[in-house]
Amino acid sequence: MPPEVNGVSLGSVGPGSQSALRRDNVRRVVAVLGEQGPSTQAQLTRATGLSAGTVASIVKDLDSSGRVTLTPTTSSGRRALNIHLVDTGHVAVGLDIGRRHVRALVVTPAHEIVADVQRPLPLGHDAETGILAAREVMSKALEDAGRTHSQVLGAGVGLPGPYDPATGRIGSGAILPEWVGIDISEALSAALQVPVHVNNDANLGALAHLGWGDQETGENFVFVKIGTGIGTGLVMDSKLYGGYRGLAGEIGHTIVVEQGLVCRCGNRGCLETVASTSSMLRALAAAPHPPTTTDELVSAALSGDVATRRVVEDAGLSIGKVLGQMASLINPQTILLGGPLSDLGDLLLEPVIRGLLRHTVPEIGGTISVRVSGLRDRAEALGGAVSVLSAADPAELYGPVAV
Repeated sequence: MPPEVNGVSLGSVGPGSQSALRRDNVRRVVAVLGEQGPSTQAQLTRATGLSAGTVASIVKDLDSSGRVTLTPTTSSGRRALNIHLVDTGHVAVGLDIGRRHVRALVVTPAHEIVADVQRPLPLGHDAETGILAAREVMSKALEDAGRTHSQVLGAGVGLPGPYDPATGRIGSGAILPEWVGIDISEALSAALQVPVHVNNDANLGALAHLGWGDQETGENFVFVKIGTGIGTGLVMDSKLYGGYRGLAGEIGHTIVVEQGLVCRCGNRGCLETVASTSSMLRALAAAPHPPTTTDELVSAALSGDVATRRVVEDAGLSIGKVLGQMASLINPQTILLGGPLSDLGDLLLEPVIRGLLRHTVPEIGGTISVRVSGLRDRAEALGGAVSVLSAADPAELYGPVAV
């Protein structure tokens, strides 16, 4: 008798058999659902390259076996069904470690956030302090989610700085200079006791939009993380682009002011010296009521403080200038602004757009959609979770693959 999976006969199981081909096709559909979250059959057809009939048959089998649920939605103005994977208990953890904070999200393979925990970190903390805090926040998030350590598929960790995957270390000039030279992957793996995927936080922000964001970003887009540092995650042809050593997108060290302030990277007049949250707070130090934190800066701008709004506008124009130059090189469809200044909305968005249009040709600038990320300050941690889910075997995530 041929073997069975979920009560379905496998028949011939050789690598060239129809059953093997069917299993591979199911894995492709399940993998896309795991990476992109709930999707319509039309979206699955485009993402997998399978025929519409094959996708429809697979979805029907998955629905019959209880591995997906279907909910009504609208796609391109037409009624459709969103296909959701059923939660099996496995989770991915996304960790965002910044200069002043650490955040942990617990996410199911069906793209449901089941816990979100964050806590402050002391300015200038060393790697040991940051990693210990990450472990504690991850444990608290798992407790809140009602999940055990054994259910964790892995942890995707975002760090603010040029992370070199070839060495597993943060490069010099990083926002966390106390972490430079440490084998981050090894240290995190030992502390968290789960498989670890480390990347630059802006790259993970872009990855979050690949696997979690809306469908309107297109196949070529830029995610901009504006915080203590400024970096970008580049997506080209629906793939994260890291460059030769995974260090592409470090626009924060593009020189915008000749003979300007000395940057932490050693150059003068870098974008971060005029447009990061730290530089904005420094510029407002002489104001009558100077903000001392990013939250206070955002609150002051939203409440109409003239000095704060001027500083935000100047920063936005500078960021737009650099993005305009970048757009001339890679011609993205969408630019998404993320990071702790997201709540500023149009106060930041409008000067960025003006700066971009001023520094690129109309044929490029006029076709780019520039907007604030809908994922707000969760993008980096969500991207960490997506990196884990993308690397996992669908059979591990959801049990045996039916055919």
